[in-house]
Amino acid sequence: MTDQTTAELQEAKARVRALNAALEGAMAADKAAALADHVAPDWHWRGMHPFHEQTGPDAVARAFWTPLAESFTSLHRREDVFFAGQSTLGATPQVWVCAMGHLTGLFDRDFLDIPATGKLTWLRHAEFHRVSDGRIVETALFVDLLALMHQAGVYPLPPATGAMAIYPGPRTHDGLLTGPHDPAEGAATLALVERMVADLSALNRSGNDRAGIEMLRASWHDDMTWYGPFGIGATHTLPRYQDQHTFPFRLSLGDKTFNGHVARLAEGNYGAFFGWPNLTNTSKGGFLGLPGSGTPADMRVVDIYRRAGDKLAENWVFIDLLHYLKMQGLDVLERNRQLRRISHP
Repeated sequence: MTDQTTAELQEAKARVRALNAALEGAMAADKAAALADHVAPDWHWRGMHPFHEQTGPDAVARAFWTPLAESFTSLHRREDVFFAGQSTLGATPQVWVCAMGHLTGLFDRDFLDIPATGKLTWLRHAEFHRVSDGRIVETALFVDLLALMHQAGVYPLPPATGAMAIYPGPRTHDGLLTGPHDPAEGAATLALVERMVADLSALNRSGNDRAGIEMLRASWHDDMTWYGPFGIGATHTLPRYQDQHTFPFRLSLGDKTFNGHVARLAEGNYGAFFGWPNLTNTSKGGFLGLPGSGTPADMRVVDIYRRAGDKLAENWVFIDLLHYLKMQGLDVLERNRQLRRISHP
């Protein structure tokens, strides 16, 4: 990585932090103007179901930021991970910034017909911003709406195999990489993440859904922690990771196809990727405690990693499960609306 690239990463971080500060300081009606100061006019924005893809600051504010601000009083951003890196998946290298944490505020008005609680609420989020020529030109924003429904008392799925809680940031409390970091460390993190992705792809092709723990030990510490999306939950140590996520996931889903990633980046000990979609598979029954559908469905996934030495120690995961389930005929948000109408005619 050259000095010029390091400067570009720092400039990109500054742009994203300025956007976040502007958003937090703007009233609900002013979100579009706050966005417009930092993004390109044809900004390509990807959001989880039901927000999906939008173009330009007005559309993004109308779809997500304004309704969110109208529902949550005194909305704050509490970041646990923040870093930048070059993704080389496209025709030319691209500069991306990744952020993860919680959006917190008083849940005072219904959001997407999820009932307000009047209490402090944590909305898990992960964001990827591509910066070019001083502007944010592309964004992916993942929020865990099942986590929000859980806090609101209307969680719609069977019990999870893992633990569902308000997840912490890195155990090392060093996830906010606001300054420059040794490029060699980022390269080591990215190489490890890419090796792990290659191992998973080979496993998908093999059809071996009961691979032993030694395959995982090639990339992971034995006492790793995995923070999965609500619906799956979090788990700790490789044996419990297998029992509470890997085996239920692999044995319940067939026809697994890896579609690739939009961006894959690393800086220091932190790495991440997202896809749109990453995976396509068919539920055979059991995943999320639900019956099989026989219908191929897409998974839009975020993975954020912390490396410790030569292996991965922590992993935060977001999956657009509402989109995945809707492709199979289950509209979780609409069912919540129906239940509320029945309960309050």
